[in-house]
Amino acid sequence: MMMKSAARLFDCIDIQAQNPQADLLSGKVNGEWKLYSTTEVHEKVYQLAAALLAMGISAGDGTTEGRDKVGLISNGRPEWMIVDLAVQLTGAILVPLYPNTSLKEIEQILIEADVKCMFVSDADLCGKINAVRDHVPTLQSIFSFDQLDSCTSWKTLLQPITEVEKANIKSISDQIKEDDVTTIIFTSGTTGRPKGVMLTHKNIVSNVYSSSLVLNQIPIEKKLALSFLPLNHIFEKMCTYIYLFNGFSIYYAESMDTIGVNMKEVKPYIFTAVPRLLEKVFEKIMIEGNKLTGIKKNIFLWSIKIAEQFEHTGTSAWYNAKLAIADKLVYSKWRAAIGGNVKAIVVGSSACPVRLERIFTAAKMVVLEGYGLTETSPVISVNQYEPTKRKFGSVGPLLADVQVKIAEDGEILTKGPNIMVGYYKNPELTAEVLHDGWFSTGDIGMIDNEGFLRITDRKKEIFKTSGGKYVAPVPIENRMKESPLIEQMMVIGAERKFTSALIIPSYPNLKLWCEQNKINFISHQDVVRQPVVIAQFQAVIDAFNVEFNHVEQVKKFTLLPEEWTIDGGELTPTGKMKRRIILEKYKNEIEQMYTDVVNTTLAH
Repeated sequence: MMMKSAARLFDCIDIQAQNPQADLLSGKVNGEWKLYSTTEVHEKVYQLAAALLAMGISAGDGTTEGRDKVGLISNGRPEWMIVDLAVQLTGAILVPLYPNTSLKEIEQILIEADVKCMFVSDADLCGKINAVRDHVPTLQSIFSFDQLDSCTSWKTLLQPITEVEKANIKSISDQIKEDDVTTIIFTSGTTGRPKGVMLTHKNIVSNVYSSSLVLNQIPIEKKLALSFLPLNHIFEKMCTYIYLFNGFSIYYAESMDTIGVNMKEVKPYIFTAVPRLLEKVFEKIMIEGNKLTGIKKNIFLWSIKIAEQFEHTGTSAWYNAKLAIADKLVYSKWRAAIGGNVKAIVVGSSACPVRLERIFTAAKMVVLEGYGLTETSPVISVNQYEPTKRKFGSVGPLLADVQVKIAEDGEILTKGPNIMVGYYKNPELTAEVLHDGWFSTGDIGMIDNEGFLRITDRKKEIFKTSGGKYVAPVPIENRMKESPLIEQMMVIGAERKFTSALIIPSYPNLKLWCEQNKINFISHQDVVRQPVVIAQFQAVIDAFNVEFNHVEQVKKFTLLPEEWTIDGGELTPTGKMKRRIILEKYKNEIEQMYTDVVNTTLAH
């Protein structure tokens, strides 16, 4: 358990030194796992810190604006954390970016943050930084983790240092206070231009400490975690420091495409994920299950029904007996497919479908959904491993030291040591969201009688129809996406006569449905035009519509042939929908739904 006395993120170094590990950080190099021991990690951190100081990177006059800024754009790998810790020891501020950030936003961020030095992982990202370099007057140097002809290797900075140099680093780091800003994280921009969130050591450490209390409920036999979410996202970064303060070994997946293979190799006990990943995993489970025949297929489908009925507490002995049979025959194979050891999956970033939470938790891979924002470091609340401390449909009880109150309009306001100090160089915007220490989240929610927080919508996403009725789209989308046939969905209706939706089918499941119903699946473009397919989706929508009041019911929909992606510009780097972009991109399809007299649900 991390010590309460830890005040700064880099204090994990002294704690780790007391119990050194052979594999503190590990990543793939040329297809093989390269293990970095505690000693090696710390050695590289100090070597890099000394090199940065020699380059003139420092805390400057000690103010946030006076501290030098170091940029970092890379996939998750051991080098990422070494740079983070080294920058902290100098008193400078880390400015991390998503690897898939657009050139325009990279340029905006580097200029706004006055970035002086840049670390990149590979040739593609080096090319991006070089493309904007001439427009960033403060940028002096670029270093790459991969060996490249076009960029100076970071290894040139890793030279042996003397005891005098190490003492100098310690003298500098001893001056760093818990209230000093350690990182500026630019938000993903669902509401427009990214904002630089200033987080102090205290902000993140307080969240690490309180979250560690939750982690220690999980029966983990070996402290081993797999990491694959972007480390510049505060969710993954904060969870990484939970691991670093609590004696875990962290293995970094090669890419999102190799997660399954890497899990089998590493056999982690815990990992963090976004709901989209669980959807993809379950999709594969269903595809494989539907390939079965006879009694095996019947058992598989029965096990899914059993899992869908799972409750955290209060289940009957008869249900538990059926669950045990399903576990032995089916769920155990699911666990084996991802290494066999996973006890918990911590989920954040967006709402997780309750059906998926039930299914994975029933299979003894307990889904712990939490809630928070970059501005809150990030966790406000989280479902916990103890069965009485988790509830489906909620984002859990409040984290220790975090306060929440609900404003008159339903907005969630929060206060605590985890709340950011503000937006970098943007006091006006800071003043809009911070009042007497209370941060306005922009989310609508409620706290139930048992102290569980529930999120019901985004304040800015609620729209009003032309009839003056308010509609909250997120609950409708989340409920309907529980259908195996619906992959993505956006509910529309602002200033319109009725509510409609754009729908991306789950094409693997739709293809399977077409095979079972002897329908030709030629292409995505073709299948969404087929009347029998449209009729099936109408039946799915009709079944869900009865759960909503008249104004919330989806009256028309359009099936789209292409998935929304980050690269396509429809999703933020954290996977949230850019509603304004989607509305503009599909304005013709939307207009068609509101001008057709007949309910035509064909994609154009």
